[in-house]
Amino acid sequence: MMQIVLVGLGAGATAALLCASIASGSVLATFLLYLAPLPIMIAALGWSHWAGLVAALSAAAGLGSLLGFLFFAGFLLGMALPAWWLAYLALLARPSPGPPGTEWYPIGRIMLWAAALGAAVVTIAILQIGTDQESIHGALRTGFEDIIRSQVPASAGGGIVLSPDERKRLLDVFVVLFPPAAAVSFLVINSINLWLAGRIALVSGRLPRPWPDVSAMTPPRVAPILLAASAAGTFLPDVIGIVSGIFAATLLMVHVMLGLAVIHAVTIGTKARVPILAGVYAGFAILSLRTSWASLALAALGLAEALFGIRGRVAANRAPPSRRT
Repeated sequence: MMQIVLVGLGAGATAALLCASIASGSVLATFLLYLAPLPIMIAALGWSHWAGLVAALSAAAGLGSLLGFLFFAGFLLGMALPAWWLAYLALLARPSPGPPGTEWYPIGRIMLWAAALGAAVVTIAILQIGTDQESIHGALRTGFEDIIRSQVPASAGGGIVLSPDERKRLLDVFVVLFPPAAAVSFLVINSINLWLAGRIALVSGRLPRPWPDVSAMTPPRVAPILLAASAAGTFLPDVIGIVSGIFAATLLMVHVMLGLAVIHAVTIGTKARVPILAGVYAGFAILSLRTSWASLALAALGLAEALFGIRGRVAANRAPPSRRT
């Protein structure tokens, strides 16, 4: 028990320092902030979820004692507890009648949890700044204008000069896209941190579960229904439409991940697998900076997998004739 407490306190101190580094304002500090959930997840996966809970609470308490209650509540609810909960889910297991005798909590369900947590955290955050569309967009627009003024002084020369109308249109796009983009970022960052924590625990020999087959990731059957419902909700007025857009964005990203898992699965055994995967990820990263079509294409592939079982059909075609069903 003492080891669990000490590991949790050490991981919590590390997470708090990573989060507090954002005060420097550097680009590296932003990267370190993204890694703040990692020590909590490592403690949970390597030493039990109790160590992760101690890490989450101690990190939030440390930040709160130095920076105030808002930092305590923000870090605890926005980073620490979601990181602990996802690691806790990764350790859940139940007896299975068939081999290997233990059924671990599916990765697809963990991703759906990460999407729901990301959407919930961002929803709670925006409801703190307003309860209607006008006040939320107004507060976000004011915040972006303050950031622009602080980063680009009016006297600065060179660069791209925008007219007042162009600047207003750009800000209008930002205030609409920022909430769903923030929720998707939460999902991606927590997914990457969970993967890193799992690999670190695996290499150190402390991961209690076998390494999952990520290419076999399968979200619950309700995921496409939730995506369709939230997408339809974006057409509703006021704050309901904003919240629906947040949940639709994270659920769309879950299906993007499922689409990538399909590509991983169907390329198994092919000689050009590495170049294909490298090209897919590079193309996705480059195109995502310019257009949303890459994400939509992968999400469509993920939806097709959820509805028609593409991976199962490909696997059946690869099997020997006597084993095909």
